[in-house]
Amino acid sequence: MTGDDGAAAVLEVRGLSYAFGTNKALDDVGFRVDGGQFKVLLGPNGAGKTTLFSLVTRLFDSGDGSIVVAGRDIRRHSGEVLSRMGVVFQQPTLDLDLTVRQNLLYQASLHGLERREALRRMEVELGRLDMAERAGETVRKLNGGHRRRVEITRALLHRPALLLLDEPTVGLDVPSRRTIVAHVHRLAREDGVAVLWATHLIDEVEETDSVVVLHRGRVKADGSLAEVLASTGTATIGEAFDQLTAAETA
Repeated sequence: MTGDDGAAAVLEVRGLSYAFGTNKALDDVGFRVDGGQFKVLLGPNGAGKTTLFSLVTRLFDSGDGSIVVAGRDIRRHSGEVLSRMGVVFQQPTLDLDLTVRQNLLYQASLHGLERREALRRMEVELGRLDMAERAGETVRKLNGGHRRRVEITRALLHRPALLLLDEPTVGLDVPSRRTIVAHVHRLAREDGVAVLWATHLIDEVEETDSVVVLHRGRVKADGSLAEVLASTGTATIGEAFDQLTAAETA
């Protein structure tokens, strides 16, 4: 399946629902992310963003709806699909007592990368984030922003088609947030990676982004930033977000 601009879909979510007991966390959610597209999954805390990521990464399973990555259904081809993803979870997952290099080499080995090639890719990706000189340091010595840079590097070592980031800038200072947001936008633009970036921070949405607004487990808007603004009759993403997420709480 291709989009209006001819780009191939890397991630397709169709009719996805999920409940915790009687609490419906996701309700008939559907959207797509194309190659080279930076898609912002924008929603307040509790909207269902992390539940959605847990389904896409197979931490949870749902019998309702489907998830297709690079043309492969995630239930029927789990191993192949997961190998095409790079994931940065909301909670840090680095080993604090290993060096940056050791953390990255371990990840590379899980994907079957030969050590020499892993080191080459590591040098390239760390260099793009101004972290090459920190490769020999233990992660414990790094600040939060630098740890996030390492996690993004780790997610890219196996050259994924889809990069998933769940609230990746929470708790970071403004300069660190800006660096990471800009870097991941470049990855989509220059490397053709399909990016799904989950956040509740409207200032992380850029003019060229596509946006899915998720509220109480339902998609309230899906399209380019210009399309979302036009559909809500608003001038800014902040105004659109307030309108879309306030509709059921007034």
